[in-house]
Amino acid sequence: MAKNAMAGLDRILTLELVRVTERAAVAAARLRGRGDEMAADQVAVDAMRSELNRLPIRGTVVIGEGERDEAPMLYIGEEVGTGDGPKVDIALDPLEGTTICAKNLPNSLAVIAIAEKGSLLYAPDVYMEKIAVGPGYPAGVVDIDAPAIENIESLARAKGVPVSEVTACILDRPRHARLIEEVRGTGAAIRLIGDGDVAGVIHATNPDETGIDIYLGIGGAPEGVLAAAALRCIGGQMQGRLQLNTEEKVVRAAKMGISDPAKVYRIEEMAKGDVLFAATGVTDGNLLAGVKFGRDSIQTHTIVMRSSSKTVREIKARHQDLEKF
Repeated sequence: MAKNAMAGLDRILTLELVRVTERAAVAAARLRGRGDEMAADQVAVDAMRSELNRLPIRGTVVIGEGERDEAPMLYIGEEVGTGDGPKVDIALDPLEGTTICAKNLPNSLAVIAIAEKGSLLYAPDVYMEKIAVGPGYPAGVVDIDAPAIENIESLARAKGVPVSEVTACILDRPRHARLIEEVRGTGAAIRLIGDGDVAGVIHATNPDETGIDIYLGIGGAPEGVLAAAALRCIGGQMQGRLQLNTEEKVVRAAKMGISDPAKVYRIEEMAKGDVLFAATGVTDGNLLAGVKFGRDSIQTHTIVMRSSSKTVREIKARHQDLEKF
């Protein structure tokens, strides 16, 4: 990308990108604990879309709320931004963890990643098998095609600890019953999460703080690309494979340029080039604090990262102009 286009990404890096996730997080947080997943998701989508259209970019949503026929806003292929500035790919989840938000449980986030045009995996809204670990391990320490026992044992050796000191994060779903049994059979511990596997993957990058060493299992492909974008900034290893298990899904994927349904995507294939990532907490969690509503202000907690500089910034903001929300 040309030098002046890269300058556009520089401007987005700080407050402009943060404002996008802040706006979505505050909108969703107003509906925390109300039990209405669809309403919380919709207000987050509307807020994020409004803020995105203020940015000086020519953006294309490559990972969004769904495909065009299924999502009225922020669908895959939607154009956003003012139409000025650099061409960029956008992956987003205005409310990562809709069930979490509806139940007011930990680790619901508003998330976005922006990269140079053609840099983010353009994939249908399907499931993805994933495996991820944090930085500091030799290349190939885990492999999506290896049995769970081999990955857990390999990670324990690389970490220099017994298997019993390894903890895996897995979505609590019936489809993972066998995986959970295999992991527990190794002697490793499991942290089951009800939703929010972007946060789950990111948690594996800082086991000293979160207690999570590895992420395993099948979750959403959009969340997989967003997690890969975050890992490009923080460091770590990740592999993903789309679950194209019906002819209809294979055809949908082919229309998006995916010719090999069984392909294993490395982290650099899901999010390459210069990547920006931002997430704002909706509910309190291990990674970020949730939105706090005061009488005269609103507080938000955001993390914003860039792959080219490996810079990770935390922004704790107190918003006193409540009308902007």
